[in-house]
Amino acid sequence: MSSCYSSNLLTLHSPKHQRNSINLSSESSQFVKFLRVRSVPYALSSFSFRRELSEPVKVSRERLKLLASLTPSEAVETAPSAFRNKSPKDINVLVVGSTGYIGKFVVKELISRGFNVIAIAREKSGIRGRNDMEATLSELKGANVCFSDVTNLEVLEKSLDKLGVSVDVVVSCLASRTGGVKDSWKIDYEATKNSLLAGKKFGASHFVLLSAICVQKPLLEFQRAKLKLEAELMKEAEENDGFTYSIVRPTAFFKSLGGQVELVKDGKPYVMFGDGKLCACKPISEQDLASFIVDCVLSQDKINKILPIGGPGKALTPLEQGEMLFQLLGKEPKFLKVPIGIMDFAIGLLDFLVKIFPSLEDAAEFGKIGRYYAAESMLILDPETGEYSAEKTPSYGNDTLEVFFARVLREGMAGQELGEQTIF
Repeated sequence: MSSCYSSNLLTLHSPKHQRNSINLSSESSQFVKFLRVRSVPYALSSFSFRRELSEPVKVSRERLKLLASLTPSEAVETAPSAFRNKSPKDINVLVVGSTGYIGKFVVKELISRGFNVIAIAREKSGIRGRNDMEATLSELKGANVCFSDVTNLEVLEKSLDKLGVSVDVVVSCLASRTGGVKDSWKIDYEATKNSLLAGKKFGASHFVLLSAICVQKPLLEFQRAKLKLEAELMKEAEENDGFTYSIVRPTAFFKSLGGQVELVKDGKPYVMFGDGKLCACKPISEQDLASFIVDCVLSQDKINKILPIGGPGKALTPLEQGEMLFQLLGKEPKFLKVPIGIMDFAIGLLDFLVKIFPSLEDAAEFGKIGRYYAAESMLILDPETGEYSAEKTPSYGNDTLEVFFARVLREGMAGQELGEQTIF
């Protein structure tokens, strides 16, 4: 069952360029705490679903390695789609994952630029489904909100059919809520693939995918799932001259780095692995990332490219992030350095136990996710040297982590809740 609403009588455009109006309806220790408040950074969103999960989809490791090493210059040549000659007010953009951490900002940015937005949402959205339909309509004000199920292709297509309009562009901000094995394949691959198929059925000729920079080194299930979907987008563009894509691979999100702010404010030490220099990132704000994603809708220079993107300024290590936080507080730095070997021991134990207790599969995966982000940089990875490069990682936007930290110190993490992403 699905239902669609327009919060302000937006006009969508049908394949025959007829106007169709949709009316609004009435309708124990500091370290343990650290493990709980740190989010699964950079790539996982608050998207959830109700259907039973399926088994992971298999894809060759060789193909994944090839895809992960692609750079923005390796693009498929193709003719620009006709919609790019239209004004934004005549372009219908379908957004899936519209109520997620990045998705809601993408919807707002599209609306501010004058696009007609069709936002797909669940009847119960947000962290742990706390938002009902009315709350979602309010949050996505200005968009044509369609309550449907992206995990079910038939339901999604019926929902779009009821709208009676064409789709020009699909923007996918879908991502696994937890990073669990089956959850990753269900959302990062299958649900996103459903959005591709449904979008194409209703005329979409361009697909903007929110992926993640960490897929360059795919050691986790959600990374493999994202890479398989990226591969199918590339294949579609190779076989169909009228289809294009833009794959956006962002670095760290501000939210994922803010989990310790309030703890440090309360006098607790800043927790980091090793010497705090094991990894680095160029964090980007949700608003700047949303702006970049929307740039991909019409920008000719972003057609059929993989687009890694970070925020402004230099790359920051956890040590530097902690020092910045203490400086803002006017306090003497106090760090708790945790040996990375603790993570390795925990992962080894979980990998052993999962052979006896398969139900621990996700717990083992969560441990690997924690280990990955404790040691791997969210920067461009040179496939030849195996080294991460801050210089080669593009920067975009104006928002800085320092300003974000200062705001959280004043106002708390309101609107930046970690939700299900409380792994480490």
